[in-house]
Amino acid sequence: MEDIFHSLTTYGYIALFLYSLGGGFFGLVAAGALSYLGKMDIVISMLVVFAANYLGDMVLFYMARYNKEMIAPYMKSHRRKFALSQLLVKKYGDFAVFIQKFIYGVKTLVPVAMGLSKYSFVKFGILNIPATALFVLFFGLLSYKGGEHIVSLFGKLKETPWILPLILVTLIGGLWYYFEKVTKK
Repeated sequence: MEDIFHSLTTYGYIALFLYSLGGGFFGLVAAGALSYLGKMDIVISMLVVFAANYLGDMVLFYMARYNKEMIAPYMKSHRRKFALSQLLVKKYGDFAVFIQKFIYGVKTLVPVAMGLSKYSFVKFGILNIPATALFVLFFGLLSYKGGEHIVSLFGKLKETPWILPLILVTLIGGLWYYFEKVTKK
């Protein structure tokens, strides 16, 4: 077990950065809990997630703007989610940059939708800074302060291993059902 924690302190921030390029919610929560345990540093973890999340959104925006051919096959398989993200952009405008950080499933599609539109790259970059900071501060500090509860939850899951697959199936099924209902409109 000590080897795992040693590897985490050695390579954990690199893994956290790579994971956070595409979103980073679960990585940030895990880093907050590990920071509570003293295995990682919460400030460094939040800075790493901030940098990766910001960079990831900017790359998605850029790719959508200048490499539409690369993104087209991905968009075909996620038409409904993409339509929902376009509706978010039309309905909320600049505020969609903030909203998208907190909606799992459309988080990566809103920067693509904005990149495909005539939205300003500079404006997106400027708005993405406080949006990413708010996301990182909220979930980073929440997971750090709730570290005791997260650790005890994993302790209970260790005692009853059948609950975790049940929770995951329920969560994934709920998300799927939600997106099926919302995107049918």
